[in-house]
Amino acid sequence: MRSLFRFLLRNYFVMMFLALEVVSFSLMVSYNNYQRVTFINSSNDVVGTIYERFSHFDDYFSLSRTNARLAAENAALRKQLQMRIALQEKYPVNRPDTVDAPAYYFTSAKVISNSVNKQFNYITLNKGSRQGIKPDMGIISADGVVGVITNVSPNYSTGLSLLNKRLSIPAKITKNNYFGALVWDGEHSNTADLKEIPFHIMVNVGDTVVTSGYSSIFPEGLMIGTITKWEQDPGTNFYNIKVELSTNFRTLKYVEVVKNTKQAELKKLESNNVGE
Repeated sequence: MRSLFRFLLRNYFVMMFLALEVVSFSLMVSYNNYQRVTFINSSNDVVGTIYERFSHFDDYFSLSRTNARLAAENAALRKQLQMRIALQEKYPVNRPDTVDAPAYYFTSAKVISNSVNKQFNYITLNKGSRQGIKPDMGIISADGVVGVITNVSPNYSTGLSLLNKRLSIPAKITKNNYFGALVWDGEHSNTADLKEIPFHIMVNVGDTVVTSGYSSIFPEGLMIGTITKWEQDPGTNFYNIKVELSTNFRTLKYVEVVKNTKQAELKKLESNNVGE
């Protein structure tokens, strides 16, 4: 104990100097927008680098599972390509290039951090603004919808996971095209609730739920999950529908970020409707 007191007395001025430096830095970051933004972007890079280091170790021990998954995904994509080629040969259509120009582009990314046990879960990716990633871009996997990008640094990005109660995804039931809003139930990492479906609609267990396309973030028809349970909400004209999510967030490793090339145009047009 005496040695500790002697050490504190001997280094009193140094420790006081460091404490004042920390206080000064925190005040500068808190009350200056430029410094605060710079600090946040720098901290995102540091945290992202740490997550990426840990992710490399995990990758080594899951190579066989990842290879099997990629092989299955390649087979499914090859089958879709063959079906599309066959359909185009059977029903050829000549259209202007401007019509056929794709609205959506996809950038592959790796998940380096992902939470599933909180009420507001987030996901961190190893791609950022240098790779063209921006806020309000969608995140998907080979199995379905994952989330939406919210913050970006030069080399990393973070986003709201579908397992976040702040996120709502426009969704529809494929067999009848009735649409509603899909929100996480806050209970399990593999289930969510489909809201705003009127009770006079026929709903069955096993019905497929996909993105409705009523959003500038996700294209129409992306897999979300299947209905496992439904009941009428007392006092309302809508169902309580439970959906089993197609994406396994506990094993999620690789995703794609969705870029809508016409998103800015859509937002500008829709902003004119505000207040009407």
